[in-house]
Amino acid sequence: MDISDPKAMLTAQLQPWHEAIADPSNTQEGVLKRLLVDYAKTGYGEQHGASQVSSIEDYRHAFPVATYEDFMPLIQRLMAGEVDLLLAEEPIGWAITRGTTGDSKFIPMTPTDLRLRISAGRAMMNYVANSGRYDLFAGVNLNLNFPSVVGTVSVGDQEVEYGYSSGIYTKYVSTRTPINSIPTQDDIDALGGGKTKKDWDARFELAYQKCKDENVTLVGGVAPTAIRFARYLRRTHKKYPKDLWQTQIMTLGSVPGINTSLEPSLTSLYGPVVIREIYGTTEGMFGQQRDEQRAWVPNYDIFFFEIETRSGIKMLHEMQQGEIGSLVVSTPILPRYKIGDLIRAMRPPYFRCIGRERWWTPLEYAWGELMSFNFDRL
Repeated sequence: MDISDPKAMLTAQLQPWHEAIADPSNTQEGVLKRLLVDYAKTGYGEQHGASQVSSIEDYRHAFPVATYEDFMPLIQRLMAGEVDLLLAEEPIGWAITRGTTGDSKFIPMTPTDLRLRISAGRAMMNYVANSGRYDLFAGVNLNLNFPSVVGTVSVGDQEVEYGYSSGIYTKYVSTRTPINSIPTQDDIDALGGGKTKKDWDARFELAYQKCKDENVTLVGGVAPTAIRFARYLRRTHKKYPKDLWQTQIMTLGSVPGINTSLEPSLTSLYGPVVIREIYGTTEGMFGQQRDEQRAWVPNYDIFFFEIETRSGIKMLHEMQQGEIGSLVVSTPILPRYKIGDLIRAMRPPYFRCIGRERWWTPLEYAWGELMSFNFDRL
């Protein structure tokens, strides 16, 4: 990809996405065929007859819906060296979840997987394409990502290095976009992988020192971390981000309600910024906000999306407005992976992740909508 030509880069990244949104049914069939080629190269795929699958119905009969707990024995064997059990190529990193919903999970990241994660930039790219604000590429991205290296874990007779997906993504893929991330991921990694307040204060101070004289046009990453950084600046340097920079856009993920319950805090700390939500997890970047409508649109051209609803399993794009279901996504690594997130269908093609799959999540979402005077509006 030629990042020296921003317009060509935007077209290359955005056109497949827009075409997929316009025709999700045919696009999803094509994505499944592509995934099955790689699944057939793995032990798991061979076990389930990937090479014999010729339709979505075949796929559902051949491959079971599986949770991380189902995949965990295979992942442990993979970490011990049985790469072709689940992967069609060697892993170049191991991502760990932050453990917000229980024990941390280990997810392999491959070259193909990392190339796909560049889709996280589509939210900003679409904003630039629609607004003509190519000058934003001349600024820098305030890098508040987690470390790409946290430690090692013993698996059999091997020591496997692991880190957070956001840091691994930035380290390996940021050279494929025209945005300059500061501090560099190597700078962040050099501080170590600790999770204490002292560790985060050190990362925040590094970000401040590296960026205080820069033109920060973008802040991307985890929404609560962006808020914590702003409060650190106020506590330590008596400044808010809006006092230092004229940030234009924030592309944020990790929690529901970024454009509703968190919007007042973000704009009070960073100024009148454009906010774009990313729906991404350790397992992949599944969608991003396309426009002013406060919901994300799936990357139908990259992943295969199903949804478990009360009426049974269906394609994500077949959901009715207002319907809620549990996401089942097929990635280059994990076939029919039940990720544990509840998705609510808005007006097509918009969706929201309303939280983890718990009985009270829909009630919690409804209450939050009521209290924010949002009432499910886009």
